[in-house]
Amino acid sequence: MTEPLLRVRGLSVRFGGFQALQDVSWEVHPGQILGIIGPNGAGKSTCFNATTNMVRHTGAITFMGQDVTGLPPYRLSALGLHRTFQQNAFFGGISTLENMTGVLLRTTGTPLAVAVLLPWVEYRRRRAAEAEAHAILERFGVPRGLHHLPPASLPYGTQRMLSIALAYAEGARVLMLDEPAAGLGGPDMERLARVLDRLRGENIGIVLIEHHMDLVMEHADYLVVLEQGKILAHGDPATVQADPRVLEAYLGRAA
Repeated sequence: MTEPLLRVRGLSVRFGGFQALQDVSWEVHPGQILGIIGPNGAGKSTCFNATTNMVRHTGAITFMGQDVTGLPPYRLSALGLHRTFQQNAFFGGISTLENMTGVLLRTTGTPLAVAVLLPWVEYRRRRAAEAEAHAILERFGVPRGLHHLPPASLPYGTQRMLSIALAYAEGARVLMLDEPAAGLGGPDMERLARVLDRLRGENIGIVLIEHHMDLVMEHADYLVVLEQGKILAHGDPATVQADPRVLEAYLGRAA
């Protein structure tokens, strides 16, 4: 097994007198899908927020061999640790293509002096960014015919794919996806499954919070089960699925 891209050790979060997360540890490797599951209120999203330093916590976080426990979220993003949220978040006043182009131009944009004195350089770079944006959107299942529309006008399933595409676009090494299948079914679920498998093939580490057990059991390589902020069980999907504690705490309830 290769060295992990992202390693979390002893992660704990307390909100006043409430212990939301206690001594949680896990890691994800290149080309691995790690599923984090558990009933509502188990601490899954808190775990994501703590891992990306969006809430105060104790414990240690290592990303690509570097201790990033104290780094602000924007620094983590610049290193390649990216995430999505349960709710779609886009710039609503511009097109889907412009949303994606804006992400790409954050790191490939033209300095102001060059844009003013050599405008053709800015034009070429923007055209190149737009071409790359079209290609990424299509790879994530957003048809070119929809790229001129604002994100809110896209079908809901396509909006979910757009969220993942935007998180992926700027040099992602690890993608943390918070319930990407929420509200999906049929062809949209199949499209999401294909995207997950393709990202794994690109050696991206994926950490997945999800309630759709069919998706998790079929596509995750390893699972961590949370219950009341603690790790209840962990292992490969077959092992976790057969664990009577998991059946009682989560899978049985879902059934």
